[in-house]
Amino acid sequence: MATTRAALTDEDIRTLVKGATPDERAVAAHKLCRNIDRYELTDEERVQAQEILRVMAADAGELVRRALAVTLKNSTIVPRDVALRLAKDVESIALPMLSSSPVFTDEDLAEIVRLGGPVRQVVIAKRPRVSQTVTNAIVEYGVERAVEAACANDNADFADRALAKVIERFEKSERVLAAVAYRAALPMAVTEKLIDLVSEEVRDHLLNHHALSPDLALEIAMGAKERATIDLVDQAGRAPDVKSFVSHLHKHERLSASLLLRSLAHGHMTFFEWSLAELASVPHHRTWLMIHDAGPLGLRAIYERAGLPARLFPAFRAGVDTFHSMEFDGGAKDRERFQERMLQRFLTQPANAAREDVEYLLEKMDRISHEARKTVRLAETA
Repeated sequence: MATTRAALTDEDIRTLVKGATPDERAVAAHKLCRNIDRYELTDEERVQAQEILRVMAADAGELVRRALAVTLKNSTIVPRDVALRLAKDVESIALPMLSSSPVFTDEDLAEIVRLGGPVRQVVIAKRPRVSQTVTNAIVEYGVERAVEAACANDNADFADRALAKVIERFEKSERVLAAVAYRAALPMAVTEKLIDLVSEEVRDHLLNHHALSPDLALEIAMGAKERATIDLVDQAGRAPDVKSFVSHLHKHERLSASLLLRSLAHGHMTFFEWSLAELASVPHHRTWLMIHDAGPLGLRAIYERAGLPARLFPAFRAGVDTFHSMEFDGGAKDRERFQERMLQRFLTQPANAAREDVEYLLEKMDRISHEARKTVRLAETA
């Protein structure tokens, strides 16, 4: 283990204290800081090193203080009082420390956010880890750029109420709202507040990556314009609690034959199973057996008990048969092949779905074909 003599030479210390120019003292400070950070020190040596750092932090030369801030910005050896002193220094010295120093407490950082000004707020918002204590302060006191930076930092931890307040404070700021929308995870309530505030592009991202309540999914799915970006069926496939989702739809009289047919066309078999169980008032496990393991009459029996239109049964039969006949290899094309084959089977049945459902299925097939062609073009140009 190195001693203080190896890490902190008398000559360097003398130069630091008595150097004639700031440049000389800065060179000595840089060397001392590197050695302090590099070598393992005893408790006694650590105390001595920290006293030397206090001398550096009080030096009149900006270059000396900057050498300390830049060289030891990631070190735990910097005393907290020194870090706080540097945080109040000019930006060239304060910002390196604020960007990553581990010696600040959350309360320290929150106070600096409150009093330190926009540039310091932004740097703190971008730290490798930002606690709720700090994000609460940023949301309360931060300028727009700081709040945007914090929201764009997925290592910044936000309380649900803090994200809601971000939307309240910056509902007119496209940049802040987009930063919130593109976070890796969002509370459902926040997602729903954002839906009506953001651009179409950001809205599509929200709809495709974050869950919505059944109420809002229904509201959006019922509009012609919104249907271009989201389908209730897609939400059915993404619902974390399918049973509750289905019960909600049934309660609001939205669990229609058309919706079930469309869910089957999308490959959402679990949603289809729970829907039949709900409509037929039969436990899910029994419904599953009647659909998948009760012979040719099982599906018809549960279908009729659910009260679904007899004219649509051939289309449902085709969908279930297609599901059973598919072989999945685990590849990226499984879902695409599955949907396409189901849709083809639907459309070739003699007694098919209603006209609006046929048009819907054709629209879906066109979309699948378009995506497949786009994938091929991208592969060819890669």
